[in-house]
Amino acid sequence: MSSHGRDAVIEDTTRRRIHCRLQGRRLTVVCGDRVRWIEADTEGAAGLITEVGRRKTELARMNSRGKSEVVAANLTQLVSVIAPLPAPDLGLCDRYLAAAEWAGLKACVVANKSDLPEARALLGEALDCYAALGYPVVWTSKRAPGGAEELALRLKDEISVLVGQSGVGKSSLINLLVPGVEAIVREISRATETGKHTTSVSSLYQLPSGGDLIDSPGVRDFAPPLPSPRQIASGFREIASVAANCRFKDCMHLREPGCAVAAAANAGKIPARRIASYRQLVTQAEDLSRRDPQLRR
Repeated sequence: MSSHGRDAVIEDTTRRRIHCRLQGRRLTVVCGDRVRWIEADTEGAAGLITEVGRRKTELARMNSRGKSEVVAANLTQLVSVIAPLPAPDLGLCDRYLAAAEWAGLKACVVANKSDLPEARALLGEALDCYAALGYPVVWTSKRAPGGAEELALRLKDEISVLVGQSGVGKSSLINLLVPGVEAIVREISRATETGKHTTSVSSLYQLPSGGDLIDSPGVRDFAPPLPSPRQIASGFREIASVAANCRFKDCMHLREPGCAVAAAANAGKIPARRIASYRQLVTQAEDLSRRDPQLRR
């Protein structure tokens, strides 16, 4: 339910919460993990986590060394949050949605701060594009009555995580979705004796309307790791759907002749912005693969 360093709070089958420590230095856990544990009075904790179960899904980020680091497990849905202010980074949103495709997760897009008069003008075109691709789009606002009700319905029966650039209002949405969230985190901090602030403890919250929401400083504003250059297209639904029509099976949709993706873009069937996002990620993945022999293989 929460994790910080060698401390974790787990919930057992009776919904009892227990403060645990991790057994051994090699064992690591993240929010959403299913674990085996034993009762043990160790370093102030009431239990000891001995094993981490097999993960159905993983969400990872790139750490400061450029390596992949798992930050949440067993998710079913990624929710990408954008807003009119700060200026929306749609390339980052594209990367989040691609990360969901690569991880096998559902995804939706939340347009927060919808009460601002410029929201529709700044976000409407991009949101229409996402909706046309099959991504659900939800408008939210902390200032409007019931400003997160539609989002709560989208989160029901899912294990979700909110992601998005700094300043788009993810914390405000969490406060709307999880009443008393500050008190919950303070309780967790006391239980684990970490004394950590809300934003430094990874936590899983059970939503009143159903479903679970993972909030972690490691996934709120992060760069998902990239697969190999040839796998980038699988993160873009509109590109993957026409790629089979390219003249060459190994087409990268950059400058190759007979590229069906380029033809679709020229015909206006794929937005130029999405093509630019795809090509930027391919360039980054190629640069990474040159530096990482394992990724080249």
